[in-house]
Amino acid sequence: MDQIDVFISGGGVAGLSAAAAFGSAGFSVVIADPAPPITEAASQGADLRTTAFLQPSRELLDRAGVWARLLPHAAPLQVMRIVDAGGPVSEPRVTRDFDASDISDAPFGWNFSNWLLRSHLVSRLSELHNVDFRPGTGFRSMLTREAEALVTLTDESRMRARLVIGADGRNSPVRQAAGIGAKTTRYGQKAIVFAVTHPQPHDNISTEVHRAGGPFTLVPLPDQDGKPCSAVVWMDTGPECLRRMALPDTDFEAEATERSAGVNGPLKLSGRRMVWPIISQLAERMQAERTALLAEAAHVVPPIGAQGLNMSLADLTCLLDLAEHHPDRLGDARMLADYHRRRHPEVALRVRGVDALNRASMAGTPILRDLRAKGVAGLYGIAPLRRTLMQMGLGARG
Repeated sequence: MDQIDVFISGGGVAGLSAAAAFGSAGFSVVIADPAPPITEAASQGADLRTTAFLQPSRELLDRAGVWARLLPHAAPLQVMRIVDAGGPVSEPRVTRDFDASDISDAPFGWNFSNWLLRSHLVSRLSELHNVDFRPGTGFRSMLTREAEALVTLTDESRMRARLVIGADGRNSPVRQAAGIGAKTTRYGQKAIVFAVTHPQPHDNISTEVHRAGGPFTLVPLPDQDGKPCSAVVWMDTGPECLRRMALPDTDFEAEATERSAGVNGPLKLSGRRMVWPIISQLAERMQAERTALLAEAAHVVPPIGAQGLNMSLADLTCLLDLAEHHPDRLGDARMLADYHRRRHPEVALRVRGVDALNRASMAGTPILRDLRAKGVAGLYGIAPLRRTLMQMGLGARG
């Protein structure tokens, strides 16, 4: 039976990042996922969503040995623009820019396609001889003891691990095996995810357009065939999203352009559409005996303000710091209690905050829309508060 330092369940961006980070730090790692990672955009089932890595995540990705290879593919996010188009017609009536130069010499973050992230992370793992990546094999069960966890995989292989990391999604098998509950909030929303080209340059501005049902967010991507390109997350009620998914491309493009309030001109699809359910979820705790939860195994938020994966990498940074500071205590009760104490209150606060933002974005009545527009204008007008909000969005505590 293999003896390792860390077992990771989950081969998404968070799990792969955890394997690269712990492997780069010198720990022996096994990472398993029942679904092999898809690392080409054209492949069936490819994750066409994008992720904006905010400033604090850059250091973690550098420690994991992947930042330098990702940077050439990055689209910087210099300005976060909020547009309220909640008037009688879908036109901007309040526009406010939050500029990273107000608080930093660097952009807020950098945007990447998820399939590209997986590709570079898998490549990094192949360079680490102390990391054993087992795609096509899943977590089956574990038996934890004070000194170690006995892990069994779906191929019947077994190992002894000092630390088990559950990075295996909102229905985490590791969380269930550890007996940790989770509270889930459903909004009746879905999100359509797609990429577009448009005639007007995005100028490295990420734009959230608010009307009703949820935000319509355009996030900068590198140019495609000489044309400005953006990733889009369009949140709305479930029935409306399913209706739009069935539209012909030209009709869908027309509705998307109208919903965008025309901020970048007419939108043209540059790939296929995908639809995702929107929920909030928070695990009751982020640790159990010899077990740590991170990413969507611990928390799920609607895709607003680039919080989701950046919260996940903050989890990973905390866990890695604790492991490197006291490697002899890897996975012990004190280390994991410290991890929960440092992360869970912060995570709970952000889950509540994003929940409130999402509910505001869903406002459908004219009165609630007007209140939202006044709130955006008012918050922006107080410079110290505006800077504090930007710093908190990057992960700083207020």
